[in-house]
Amino acid sequence: MEKNKNRRNLMNAVIAFVAIILGYIAVYYMMEGNILSRQMTSLIPRIGINIILAVSLSITVGLLGELSLGHAGFMAIGAYSSAIFTTQAVGLPGFLSFIIALFIGGIMAALFGVITGIPVLRLRGDYLAIVTLAFTEIIRSIINTMSITGGAMGLSKIPDYANYTWIYIFGILTILAAVNLKKSRHGRAILSVRENYVAAEAMGIPVTKFKILAFTIAAFFAGIAGALYAHTYTVLRPNNFDYNKSIDILIFVVLGGMGNIPGTIVATILLTYLPEKFREFGDYRMLTYALALILIMILNSGEMKEKLKGIIRKIVPFEKIKAKKLQKGEH
Repeated sequence: MEKNKNRRNLMNAVIAFVAIILGYIAVYYMMEGNILSRQMTSLIPRIGINIILAVSLSITVGLLGELSLGHAGFMAIGAYSSAIFTTQAVGLPGFLSFIIALFIGGIMAALFGVITGIPVLRLRGDYLAIVTLAFTEIIRSIINTMSITGGAMGLSKIPDYANYTWIYIFGILTILAAVNLKKSRHGRAILSVRENYVAAEAMGIPVTKFKILAFTIAAFFAGIAGALYAHTYTVLRPNNFDYNKSIDILIFVVLGGMGNIPGTIVATILLTYLPEKFREFGDYRMLTYALALILIMILNSGEMKEKLKGIIRKIVPFEKIKAKKLQKGEH
């Protein structure tokens, strides 16, 4: 039994690895072979960075069940700290400088995640959302006043070290981290905190510790996303990280399904692509985008999902197919 389980796990790992490689090759070929439009090709890096942001926020919002609007702040910390390092680093090879900058961005964001998480995570619901939103605005205000960050003028001449490959690698790492955390012992403890805070505390689960753990991991990957953003677009402005950015990331997670990582990824791709696609509608762009959001929300509702499943079962009789396979197995 154990042997079969190990074999199945190994097979799943191999299939996942092959799918990751094929996914990378397919998108790379479409970009380089001019199969995708110029507009879509330019959107690929932004989609990848948004996926990292959305999946990492799903750890806080979906797994932990806390409403946070501070993700743009952590992204800003990662972006500026990594960019300051690479613009000041002299004598280091570009590859090494970029790797160090990525981890500086992630670690700095995680450090701020711990510092803010200890007092802030004692709050819940709307109060937590308001305080984390205030954190984002405080970070933006500090960046505006510092000369090392370029102030309101922003930071420019950042080396363009990031590319599709780097974004893809860290996108996959973020997804793997989120999935493995959810399946781990720590993930189950975090889920118990989400389901019943009082019961988890009564059972001896260190609630504050696990809340800070989830918050810090999410902040780390937001910092990585910020570093990738800085070294993709080479110019940073404080307005790139305002409260609208935090709300956009939250929308990706909510519309994708709280804690549903595949749904979050699909929602992120659609909601990053649609605003650009709808630019051709001019003044009607925001109206069209709003209608698309409403449609996604309707399709993502539990009742609609059940109706769609019922329709699919009528078209494709899965139960009959499964029964036939079982009968063949018995023979």
